Amino acid sequence: MDKIPLYPMRLEPIYQYRLWGGRRLANLLATPLPEGEPIGEAWILSDREDQASVVVEGMLKGRTLGCLLEQSPEDLLGKLAGHYKRFPLLLKFLDVSQGLSVQVHPPDAHKELIPAGDTGKTEAWVVLEKGPDACIYAGLKPGTTEEGLRQAISKGTVTDQLASFDPRIGDGIFIRAGTVHSLRDVVVFEVQENSDVTFRLYDWNHIDSKTGHRRPLQVEQALACINFDQGAIGPVTPQIHETKPLPWEKLIHCDHFGVWRVSGEFPFVAGADGECRVIVCIEGRGELEHAGANYPFATGDVVLLPAVVGACRCRPNGTATLLEISLPEISGGA
Repeated sequence: MDKIPLYPMRLEPIYQYRLWGGRRLANLLATPLPEGEPIGEAWILSDREDQASVVVEGMLKGRTLGCLLEQSPEDLLGKLAGHYKRFPLLLKFLDVSQGLSVQVHPPDAHKELIPAGDTGKTEAWVVLEKGPDACIYAGLKPGTTEEGLRQAISKGTVTDQLASFDPRIGDGIFIRAGTVHSLRDVVVFEVQENSDVTFRLYDWNHIDSKTGHRRPLQVEQALACINFDQGAIGPVTPQIHETKPLPWEKLIHCDHFGVWRVSGEFPFVAGADGECRVIVCIEGRGELEHAGANYPFATGDVVLLPAVVGACRCRPNGTATLLEISLPEISGGA
């Protein structure tokens, strides 16, 4: 493969059928949805063998994220090169219309529950849209025990054991691995460890129209990795990270990723020198400037900023709202 210098790269979304999905992602992304089925997820940055993000334009058009990492690990990941065999994060938009299964993801420490080559799954959401039945379930009510939860599963009363709240547009929610959770009637942005390991406790009696059957549960695996000391989880409190020329809000910061939000109409600097960052436009449009070239973006676009690109000047066209995602700050491996 010829080595081509990296630049700010837009990636093509990968749409996923989900029985609980809807059609609202058509309002967020320019790429048309597949016809005639509920679409629950758009994987907007994915480095997985079966679902690989592809560069949309430029000299690297058609190259996968995994190919870029193999070709230029230092240019892409900077100081994290060598720590990861694949890109460490998975980014999505979710349209949860019918109720996500009540589920839990294993922490990295539960290696016996994680397939070889995969990781645990800590994640976070930013609420982009809500309907009249919107609800977020996150964490357990006080006093919930394994035995009590097991009985609730058998009776179909799991939600009686779960903490919940009515989300607002703009809410950021941090879901550490081992936390029981579910969503209903919301569109969210999701950032997570690059993992697809999910254990279902309850699935709202959904029938999959493609199979005519209910989906399987993984109750024992789920119970084995639940943190029963995790109480109710609510929206995070944004912190002002910096104020010039626009206020940056720090929504999430953990060992696995960081999430910042900026909104306004004045030019500002996105990304960071020597670090790989990801820019997600959730409202408006604009362009990034790098090495004398302009890279346009619009609502729903994700732009990968390799470490060799570093910080870029961002010029909104009117008012735009962006999320900036940072990679892990600690050593690790996937």
